[in-house]
Amino acid sequence: MAVDLVIFDCDGTLVDSETVATDVMVDYLDELGMQLSAEVALARFKGGRMADCVAELEQMFGRSLPADFTKVLRDRIAPVLQQRLQPIEGALELVQSLKVPFCMASNGPLHQIKVSLSVTGLWSYFEGRIFSAYEVGSWKPAPDLFLHAARTMGAEPARCAVVEDSLPGVQAGIAAGMQVFALQAEQVDAELPKQAKVISRLAELHEHINIAG
Repeated sequence: MAVDLVIFDCDGTLVDSETVATDVMVDYLDELGMQLSAEVALARFKGGRMADCVAELEQMFGRSLPADFTKVLRDRIAPVLQQRLQPIEGALELVQSLKVPFCMASNGPLHQIKVSLSVTGLWSYFEGRIFSAYEVGSWKPAPDLFLHAARTMGAEPARCAVVEDSLPGVQAGIAAGMQVFALQAEQVDAELPKQAKVISRLAELHEHINIAG
């Protein structure tokens, strides 16, 4: 299957930031008297929009979070990412081997994406080709971010391959009319749409699509 553009998600797909950020959030919630396990938090909020995460947390616990919760959380996450963040297995090798155009489309803010990619040695491969939901004002699972990335990169949606790890990202790729690969390294999400091709390692992409040019 030949493609003209590969669109990568960031968190959980190329960098192992989901677990780091979740650990920090769980610790912060604990300080606020809101006990939540990292396993439950990761399952419920993986790949989602921060505003939606805050709204769901407030509903779960029946009270409001501090007005500056998101800012404080991001401020706490940043230094921990600097210390602990690692690339997903095979990420560097994959982007180094690609001969077709590729870019990144993430629900995260651009400054956080830059930190994650810089710490893991991936920044130089994506600089100038990063699309953030905060810039377009639309978050996955809406398809707008992926469609914007494809349009900017000059590729038809049907000729794009999306690589995602979260359900909202997979849903966004399918809604955009793109070929979607769901990275599920451990347990496959039972809610994944059947249109997505499940892979357990990034290296498996070479087995499914022609991404060598």
